[in-house]
Amino acid sequence: MKPKVAFFDFSSCEGCQLAILNCEDILLDILNLVDLVEFRMALTETAPRYDVAFVEGSIHRDEDIERILDIRARSTYLVALGACACIGNVQARSNFVAPAVNYGEIYGEEARNRVQVDPDYWDLWSHTRVRPIDAIVKVDAYLRGCPIVPREFLHLVKSLLQGTQPFFPPNAVCVDCKMNENECVLERGLTCMGPVTWGGCDSICINSGYVCDGCRGTLPHANVEAHIELMREHNIDDRDIRSRYRLFMGAEPIGRGV
Repeated sequence: MKPKVAFFDFSSCEGCQLAILNCEDILLDILNLVDLVEFRMALTETAPRYDVAFVEGSIHRDEDIERILDIRARSTYLVALGACACIGNVQARSNFVAPAVNYGEIYGEEARNRVQVDPDYWDLWSHTRVRPIDAIVKVDAYLRGCPIVPREFLHLVKSLLQGTQPFFPPNAVCVDCKMNENECVLERGLTCMGPVTWGGCDSICINSGYVCDGCRGTLPHANVEAHIELMREHNIDDRDIRSRYRLFMGAEPIGRGV
């Protein structure tokens, strides 16, 4: 029997699933080898169990927790799909400001006052802490990025079909940058998360004249203290450093003098 594969989404833009649908040159070949049983962007079928479940999006609410626990219980192999699922992504920035404050900043003083006097109204907008899915359930593999890299998705699928464990080298984005002969953006006085961020993206943002925002998450062996000092040496202030760690990684460099 073909392995049953399913895709699920929580809080996200669904851009990672779109990136998969854009793999037209090889996607049909993959579909001949698997049984796609659930994929909201492409079909409406469902199944009681899954050999592989790809999950996009971060966890916000209690019902999200119940749903991801159910998906995990029915899946043999669970993959975190994209930055939202892997690290919480940009929405995790809300963890650093109380939800009521966020609400007031977005919707104005009148809305904030209504929240304070009408608990039922507040219940519509409150949420639990934004978390990646591995904060709730066991994750077997990660496809990083915002969006994911189609090449890594294809490598993971081929590995699983062959019964092997997919391997993604824990190299920094700086490795990709050096291979592409890019000028270090730190030399231009710009913040860059490349030294502490998982590579494998071909340094696409730097190639295009931007910086690395860290959407692929912090490397397990990252020397955060050295990275902070490196940015300070390039006259980047602590406020910008803190903002960059919060932007995609949902991280706070607490205890590092920032």
